[in-house]
Amino acid sequence: MAKKSLAAKIRAHITKHPGDIASEVANKFNTSIKYVYVLKSQMNKAKRDAEQKELAYQAGKGRDRAAWQTIAVVSSSEPLPLPITTEEPAADPVNHPAHYKVGGIETIDFIEAKALGYHLGNVVKYITRADHKSNRKQDLEKARWYLDRAIERA
Repeated sequence: MAKKSLAAKIRAHITKHPGDIASEVANKFNTSIKYVYVLKSQMNKAKRDAEQKELAYQAGKGRDRAAWQTIAVVSSSEPLPLPITTEEPAADPVNHPAHYKVGGIETIDFIEAKALGYHLGNVVKYITRADHKSNRKQDLEKARWYLDRAIERA
């Protein structure tokens, strides 16, 4: 029987123990927190892709339900090939500015994983980036504005 890859072991652990925090998983498997975040992000993307494929099928755009389910299972079984490195990737000022990746996970991935929606997502966005942009106070005020707006609509 083939030996499970580290990524497969970590994914299995995350699936079985979704409440474990990334640092605990990283320590358990003697790897970096960034690598755990990458795997979690890939798992979330695979889940979203499978959900979108199911929605397409439900809307009548799919041809064969079994084929869609097979694609969903295969797409979530192995990680995308990513190099494991301690170096930060080069900043892409449009798609991945440097201040979006502080802490090893992009803010958008966290917001989507928690399904925070527009207002609360912006609260998280402005708070997490405030110390990495030019006007901290202004970003915190923007966060408060969005939080007040979410409270008004609750």
